[in-house]
Amino acid sequence: MPSQCEILAVILGGGRGSRLYPLTKMRSKPAVPMAGKYRLIDIPISNCINSGIYRIAILTQFNSVSLHRHVSRNYQFDNFHTGWVQIWAAEQTMQNTDWYQGTADAVRKQLGEIRSTRAKYVLILAGDHLYRMDYAAMAQFHMDHNADITVAVQPVGKEEAGRFGVLKRNANFLLTEFAEKPKDPKLLAELVSRDDPEKPFLGSMGIYLFRTETLLDLLNNYPLDDFGSHVIPQAITTHTVYGFDFTGYWEDIGTTRSFYETNLALTRPDPPFNFFDAAAPIYGGTRFLPGSKIYESDLKNVLLAEGCSIKQATIRDSIIGLRSQISQGVKIERCILMGADYYERPEVEDNRPIPLGIGENSQIEGAIIDKNACIGKGVVIRPFPAGTDLDSDNWVVRDGIVVIPKNGLLMDGTYIGPGSKD
Repeated sequence: MPSQCEILAVILGGGRGSRLYPLTKMRSKPAVPMAGKYRLIDIPISNCINSGIYRIAILTQFNSVSLHRHVSRNYQFDNFHTGWVQIWAAEQTMQNTDWYQGTADAVRKQLGEIRSTRAKYVLILAGDHLYRMDYAAMAQFHMDHNADITVAVQPVGKEEAGRFGVLKRNANFLLTEFAEKPKDPKLLAELVSRDDPEKPFLGSMGIYLFRTETLLDLLNNYPLDDFGSHVIPQAITTHTVYGFDFTGYWEDIGTTRSFYETNLALTRPDPPFNFFDAAAPIYGGTRFLPGSKIYESDLKNVLLAEGCSIKQATIRDSIIGLRSQISQGVKIERCILMGADYYERPEVEDNRPIPLGIGENSQIEGAIIDKNACIGKGVVIRPFPAGTDLDSDNWVVRDGIVVIPKNGLLMDGTYIGPGSKD
């Protein structure tokens, strides 16, 4: 494969992340906590490090402070290492005064930085997917086929094709057609690439490896704003674009529902994605936290992070994030608790009406509780029917899932569920 100095990884930091609101109310999508102790950005960064790609740029724009803080604290190579992880924030220059207009436009506005790295290849990655991938294998495929662009693709069934950019590939792995989220049966029939009735199509994973000169040519000479919708369809007609097969687990964390279900799947005895892989670990924040303390509690299928205190509680099929404080009599089922950024200090928090964490005898089901939430005693949260969207002052519902925003406060005895009032 090309040496580590020849490949630059560019991770797209995402836009407003409106489909993940309110988890993105105070942070960008890649900074959203994942699996109790990680953030989404840790996935592509870890994949790069495990693949021997050590120059990594992260393009950010909206609500980027927490993402900057996380990256700067946790991804620093030593002075004897040639690699780096840098934040390339949207900025006004003499040439550009606008915000990023799309994924390709974000990269276009950083072409000067890309040129300065003198990288021969640019790997474009999303910051909100969950998967484990060896990019070195993709790079070797790219070199073996002398490709201008290589797109990572995965098998897709007919019922899923409407969620993907679907690509037609010939017997030589060359991509010849593209359609964004196709639903027309006639069009789908033309896009069949695999002799597999269950998964006859190939969907784009949003992972692209470019020759740097090809990337410069496309972004400088064509008014293209988005990679999936614009750049790849254009490139198929003007350059050699190949499809690299990926058959492992991959999930786009684009909506509240997908975030919720993907996280809860990690609590199963046989999770579809395994964080316990010594050969290709997922890196995250280095924290000096004590082991979690559990007193007379009943836990089943729970993913538990460090620094928690759980007292006489019943927890089922849930993720309990860092520093979570759960009082006696609490029942939690199918929930994601993101925990807290700090431990409560009485001398500082005297004016807070509700302590940090989950209060006594609360019953919470089918909810996402964001960081630093204060849930009072006897609070009841129940899920709404799928498809329900509601907005209240202290909570929201997205696709039936109740979400308590970061720093949210629910007073004693609050009821949230079907029939509740704003």
